[in-house]
Amino acid sequence: MSQVKNEHVEAESGLVTDDIKFPGESGDILAYFARPGGDVKRPGVVVIHENRGLVPHIKDVARRVASEGFLALAPDALSPLGGTTQDLISRDEVPTLIQKLDSQETLRNFIAAAKYLKTNPQSTGKIGVIGFCWGGGLANQLAVNSSDVVAAVPFYGRQPASGDVPRIKASLLLHYAGLDERINEGIPAYEDALKKASIDYKIFIYEGAGHAFFNDTGLRYNKEAARLAWERSVSFLNEKLKT
Repeated sequence: MSQVKNEHVEAESGLVTDDIKFPGESGDILAYFARPGGDVKRPGVVVIHENRGLVPHIKDVARRVASEGFLALAPDALSPLGGTTQDLISRDEVPTLIQKLDSQETLRNFIAAAKYLKTNPQSTGKIGVIGFCWGGGLANQLAVNSSDVVAAVPFYGRQPASGDVPRIKASLLLHYAGLDERINEGIPAYEDALKKASIDYKIFIYEGAGHAFFNDTGLRYNKEAARLAWERSVSFLNEKLKT
């Protein structure tokens, strides 16, 4: 069960937002939970942050997801270390700490997030995931490793090993930035493996956009690419989780 620390209804949007904890591999996982008001059951979406941690931008993304009619859960990968604090953000220490996390334990914590959403009393049981940068790579790993995930939307995320691709049961919507050479090197092998395994997928490459183009608080934000990618993502999640 979640442990609500402070719940409030945002008057303008009608969303209910909570700071919660849910059980993970490493213990209690801190998370931000946003949902539409009311008692209607809704599909769930795990929102996975960049290597900057659970910052206000990602909480805003969770609210955007919730505004589209989903339960949105944004876990904090740094929960085993006490969570993403303002002090860590100010000292720019989050990326270094992210690198020090046990990758398999972290993956299992996010698998637990999908399970938490699926079994939540307010959920229909259909679960998707959307992730950005480091979180995009983890979204790909959830598609490989979580049977609860039926739709995954990685933004410029590191691709899984080709040998793991046949394990994917989810539908995929893959967003890449045209100028993101390092991440894009993995696209051909990934797409080849997806085709061979007959995975349901779509790939979009946003020419002229750089890595992290969706983050509207960063220097590489590309408004047009972000708008189009978001429209496509919402349409995809509606199709895969609400029908």
